[in-house]
Amino acid sequence: MSVVVTFSFVLLLMALGRALAWRRLVPDSAPDALNGVVLYVCMPASILLQVPRLEFSAATLGVVLVPWILVALCTLLVLTAARLFPLQRSDTAVLLLEVPLGNTSFLGYALIPVLASPAALPFAVLYDQLGSFLLLSTFGLGVIAIYSGGPRPTPAAVLLRVLRFPPFVALVLALSVVPAELPSAIAALLQQLANAMLPLVGLALGMQLRLRLPPAQRLVLTLGLAGKLLLMPALALLLCLAMGLKAEARAAVVLESAMPPMITAAALACLARLSPELSSALVGYGVVLSMLSLPFWQWLLSHCA
Repeated sequence: MSVVVTFSFVLLLMALGRALAWRRLVPDSAPDALNGVVLYVCMPASILLQVPRLEFSAATLGVVLVPWILVALCTLLVLTAARLFPLQRSDTAVLLLEVPLGNTSFLGYALIPVLASPAALPFAVLYDQLGSFLLLSTFGLGVIAIYSGGPRPTPAAVLLRVLRFPPFVALVLALSVVPAELPSAIAALLQQLANAMLPLVGLALGMQLRLRLPPAQRLVLTLGLAGKLLLMPALALLLCLAMGLKAEARAAVVLESAMPPMITAAALACLARLSPELSSALVGYGVVLSMLSLPFWQWLLSHCA
């Protein structure tokens, strides 16, 4: 599918998901069930199919380094903004979580092959699993603990969380025992399971869509969306150019950094009662606005080749 057709399809799926939830035609747990299928079936299938073809080079190290550098830069910028405006403590925590951490798995895996190319997907997997996911499990849980007053995660708890995550297990298998060229029947099966990701993600996003926000938090919402959809990918592009990353790796890194705020990070913030309205609004508005910003970054990348 072309980019226009794909994004039109995603918007249609989101509208259908929103209508199903609004009319109470599906249970409240429906988005969790769809996300579970994506997490346990579609994402591992995509990883097992694409990652064994990856050839390691300096580019792979750069792909993994960029999200960690972005988190460090974002932390400095958010803490500076918190003093300049000033921001409430809970709003600062939400920005620390949702500006650097994007929807690099559910939405990223589905859109990267269309926005870039199928060959860019293995780089996107590395960005997501060794970047976003590990950052959520370490930096993200640390932010939650500091700003909510809860217990700080122990190294053992973090390691257990990582080892139990299905896509990470699939990544380890893909990098160790899965051959680069799978038997055609198995490859076809994995491809069919991976293809189901986009419809399931689109419906789940629509069911979870929340666009309400108190007027007092509109400035914070604007700062968060500008940082996530514009500033983070701009910094990622500069880092990619500085590191000399090739076109496919560069496209994966920039587009993954441009994905809307991570749903899991927002859920953690809501569970910790850290500005739940702002957390949900950043995800909701971020998903909608990314339908405009992602094609822009794709266009810009095509002129940087």
